[in-house]
Amino acid sequence: MLDEFKKFAMRGNVVDLAVGVIIGAAFGGIVNSLVNDIVMPLIGSITGGLDFSNYFVPLSSKVTATSLVEAKKQGAVLAWGNFLTIALNFLIIAWVLFLCIKGINRLKTAEPAPAPAAPSKEVQLLTEIRDALKKG
Repeated sequence: MLDEFKKFAMRGNVVDLAVGVIIGAAFGGIVNSLVNDIVMPLIGSITGGLDFSNYFVPLSSKVTATSLVEAKKQGAVLAWGNFLTIALNFLIIAWVLFLCIKGINRLKTAEPAPAPAAPSKEVQLLTEIRDALKKG
């Protein structure tokens, strides 16, 4: 059973998938930083200093806090600003992946079409007979 597991784990697809997951997790961290540290502050400065990650709607009358962290401690809140940040994060990841895949596809060279198979000996013989009959 251990040998079967080794064969399974060392197949190319499994190793490729593991590498993809690890790179994807690291890429997610980079994109999170891009959104939280660069994009959202720029959007906040354009909109007059708004911090979207702190926007929420209280779902309980007990919630009186002005920050999302404190409001969550007091009761249920609808954190729409946090959702907006995560949605923007997703859109940036999707766009960057689209550009990466588009670039990779551009780098791939089109494989030439395979040459047609040579005709069989019977077809060659019939072609010679036909050509001989045409000549007379």
